[in-house]
Order: sequence, then C-alpha cells, then structure tokens
Amino acid sequence: MTLSQDRGPGLRRTLAAAGRFLLDAVLPLRCLGCGAVVSAESALCAACWSGLTFLGEPCCTCCGLPFPFDQGTESLCLACLQKPPSYDRARAAVLYDDASRRLILAFKHGDRPEAAAPFARWMQLAGWRALESAEIILPVPLHPWRLFKRRYNQAALLAQALGAESGLAVDLDLLRRTRATPVQGHLSRVARQRNVAGAFDLAPGAENRNRIRGRHLLLVDDVMTSGATLNEVAKVLRRGGAEKIDVLTLARVLRETPY
Repeated sequence: MTLSQDRGPGLRRTLAAAGRFLLDAVLPLRCLGCGAVVSAESALCAACWSGLTFLGEPCCTCCGLPFPFDQGTESLCLACLQKPPSYDRARAAVLYDDASRRLILAFKHGDRPEAAAPFARWMQLAGWRALESAEIILPVPLHPWRLFKRRYNQAALLAQALGAESGLAVDLDLLRRTRATPVQGHLSRVARQRNVAGAFDLAPGAENRNRIRGRHLLLVDDVMTSGATLNEVAKVLRRGGAEKIDVLTLARVLRETPY
C-alpha cells in the first residue's frame, strides 16, 4: 500500500491547509468593507461590523418596519393597516445606511460576488421563521439587458447562498422581468409603483404555475426601499396561485411613515 493510499484524506487535508496558509501569507484576507486585514474569509473588521445596524423585533408583523417600542404581538404599522401588501411578511437583515451601503454597492456593482455567502447568513438569522416553512426560494429577476451589463444578478447570488445554507430549493428561472424599467433611486413612492407596474411575469409554460400553486414561496432581493418592486412580483406570484409569499432582503431603507 502506498503512502497516498494509506494516508490519502489526511494528507490531502494537511496539504490543503498548508496551501491556504501560504496563500494567506501572500494574499492576506481583507475586510469586505474597508480592505483591512482580517482573520476569516469574507469577514468584516471590528470597525465595519460595529457600524452595521441589524434589524429585528419589535417590528410590524407584516412588512417588518422596526418599531421604537414593543406594541404587542401581531402589531401592524399604519401603512400595512391602510393598504396591506401583496406578500404576507417581509424581513431584512440590516438597515440600509452609510455603513451597509458601501458593502452593498461593492457587492452589486463592484464585482464582489463572494460577499453573497456572509450576507446570506445574516439574512438567514433575520428570516428564520420564513425559512422554516418556505418551499422554494425565488430571486427578483433582472431584465436581460441589465443582466448582460452587470454580468450577475445580486438577488440570484443571495438566493443561491440562502439555498446552500438552508437546504431549500432555489428557482432562478421561474420569474422574468418583461420590461426594462428605469433606475428607481430618484423616484418617489408613487413613481416607483408606476415604474414597475406590469414589469414582471412568470416564465411561459403551465408547469411554472403548477410549480408554485399552493406553495409557500420566499422572494429574495438585496434592498427593500419602498417595497414597490417586491409587491409587484408578489402580485404575479399570487395570481399564479402561491399560497404564501414571504420576502427576505439583505437591507432595508426606513421609510418616512408613522407607526
């Protein structure tokens, strides 16, 4: 019996560890935020980590809007009381502010797809209730032209990373964006709703409706601003027969809305 046969797995692990040590010595691991040297892959330094604001309870039972104090179970914000969204529940991992914006823009436009894995772990903590019962994870799709220019859909990367963490099925092809909408950064809430109206659909084929009919779906995106895009996609899924639709995003912009 040769040495490689006798000690194969252990020897390979030792060589792999040595290789990682040498690689880290030449190319040290860097913080996703500021580029400082860190001890773990895809990690943040202490300063960047402490700058993040993680979201949780108390919050609106439906849209996840943070409350300044506990208002009891099943409490809804004013917006959800006045006009409930098409989805059942939305949650986000972090507040979209100066600290998280830098990370998200680098992930979205700065060719940092490796950030999807740690971001998905944050999202898993924020959306654990939805992940317990969801059956399929669906990312908000990009229009083909925008996908061509950007080279990847950040929502799809997050969805795939969440699927890897949770073991849930991920479907990247069930939803499609049928119209290239203008960038929404400067638009008001009403203008955002008009901008995305009718911009999404299920991929053609009866099997796609059969796939979601009566199912619990988890819709994933990077940032929730007004919620117009996510609400429009949820309408499509609802018309397709989905029984329950939860939304999970990496970050959330806090709207100027009374509690």
